[in-house]
Amino acid sequence: MKAMLLEAPRRPLRAAEVPDPAPGAGQLLLRVRACAVCRTDLHVIDGDLPEPKLPLVLGHEVVGVVERAGGGASRFAPGDRVGVPWLGATCGRCRFCREGSENLCDEARFTGYHLDGGFAELAVADERFCFPVPPAFSDVDAAPLLCAGLIGHRTLRAAGDPRTVGIWGFGAAAHLVAQVARFEGREVFAFTRPGDARAQAFARSLGAAWAGGSDELPPGPLDAALVFAPVGALVPAALRSVRKGGVVVCGGIHMSDVPAFPYALLWGERSVRSVANLTRRDGEELLSLAARAGVTCATRAYPLGAANEALADLREGRLEGAAVLVP
Repeated sequence: MKAMLLEAPRRPLRAAEVPDPAPGAGQLLLRVRACAVCRTDLHVIDGDLPEPKLPLVLGHEVVGVVERAGGGASRFAPGDRVGVPWLGATCGRCRFCREGSENLCDEARFTGYHLDGGFAELAVADERFCFPVPPAFSDVDAAPLLCAGLIGHRTLRAAGDPRTVGIWGFGAAAHLVAQVARFEGREVFAFTRPGDARAQAFARSLGAAWAGGSDELPPGPLDAALVFAPVGALVPAALRSVRKGGVVVCGGIHMSDVPAFPYALLWGERSVRSVANLTRRDGEELLSLAARAGVTCATRAYPLGAANEALADLREGRLEGAAVLVP
């Protein structure tokens, strides 16, 4: 099969032909139809996430069709369309797994990091960690839901039940969670790179009540702030924008260091928390909710061989929404 391989950190991906993978017990062999490109892929390439499997097929927002099942796999049949997320396997035995927090399992294995992912023509995945893809979404539109959508959903839920929500970093996750928040009757305030009029117009087109630069304050105090940009300096900026008792939720898997800030920004029972990875329950909830809410994914499709171009466009902020590779 054709695949785009990461052979060493901080190196471009290499187009290669590699042996077709074979499904093991409980696994599915998938013909990849689409795989979205995520900022986490950049963190793996840049070495921000240590010790990836090498050589590695990146990609953890995979939509594929089942070609065949390994021994004991029975949830899906050949021809079924499934989605493969970041969470690829857990131990199933630890306290976190037993208590419904499998996203925190110390032995978790992640797609496109520990396990080969979807920047290829074929992929294998544990059927227990795959989701049926709602027919409301095309292959390309469904792919970003499998990480950007899921992390946005988990980040919003971690904020409680806010009436007013600020979103810092208006990329793939933000443009999806903004639509969910609006569907649920919340008021959305978008923060972009300073002076990025295009991104601010995009946010307003999705129902944001206000859009401005990350160096600005919103018109009034917010109930919650969701930070998706991997910039630690945005945490104190978000704290300045939330009311007493408000919460700042950091939705990224990696962030630059948070600078020192006055205790007065935290005082008043404000809180800062993070979200980590996702659970299968998150996936089931989000895919159902996105279909009911009529969420639309802004995407730009690239052929598989243009993976490095897609990654560069993401890094440089040249995208509205998500890049998606189509083998």
